[in-house]
Amino acid sequence: MTQHQSITPLRPTLGLASDGTLFCDPRRKEPKRDIPKALHHFRELIKDKEDTSHVFEIYDALPSRSFRPRAHSFTLSARGDALRAAEPYLPSILDDHDALLQMPRDSVAEAYVCFMESEGLSAAGLVAESEKLGRPKYGDLMEWYGFRQRDTHDLLHVLTGYGRDALGEQCVLLFTHGQSPSLGHLLLGYAGAANIKKQVKSKAPVYRAVREAQRIGKACPSIIEMSIRELLAMNLSEVRKQLGIAEHRWYRACHETWRAEGVDPYDLLANAG
Repeated sequence: MTQHQSITPLRPTLGLASDGTLFCDPRRKEPKRDIPKALHHFRELIKDKEDTSHVFEIYDALPSRSFRPRAHSFTLSARGDALRAAEPYLPSILDDHDALLQMPRDSVAEAYVCFMESEGLSAAGLVAESEKLGRPKYGDLMEWYGFRQRDTHDLLHVLTGYGRDALGEQCVLLFTHGQSPSLGHLLLGYAGAANIKKQVKSKAPVYRAVREAQRIGKACPSIIEMSIRELLAMNLSEVRKQLGIAEHRWYRACHETWRAEGVDPYDLLANAG
């Protein structure tokens, strides 16, 4: 897979890709941290976890200090340049289910289509949620790199095996933090876990589950810096082995504990109290 190739600089001192695309559009404003805003949107998200526009508001309020140097290193490299040419926009690839289903049986693509269709999701839908904020578009390398993180969120559910239950979402967020450190991921992941513990009186090892997800994400090579086309065509079990995405012991233990206590892991709040 292409993630094992070395990163060769292009023209980082000029901040330009080989085709002249700017790394950072000069119109971009320096992001500022706004903790009260982040907490407000987290409280709103708790009320309606399906309104993912609040997630993007939280990320805007808690910008990652490591994002820019990571994006700079990758996008201004020969590997990043080639990947941007091959995969300029992931939603068009991820939402072409007919093409994905032409890939081999038991592939990541097959599992992804099954997951998205069973959950009633689409990559375009996530884009629409993010665009509710009305943020300007710049067409620069930072934007392309950031969009890949947004657009692969549901793919991470498939690769890791974490479901769309409340705990599964927190685990994916902290897996993502392990890959791409961000206060936004930390707030959503750990505060979300704390809310589960508050709402559901149980012996389920929730904090162990989310910490495990963070460790797994940190040990795994960066997903957004891989060829998603190549990843989709691979056998899901083989990909998990190759990337070192270990079986999540504590997430499974939480589900087992809740079921033994008569709690549906996919409907935790309805069983709260």
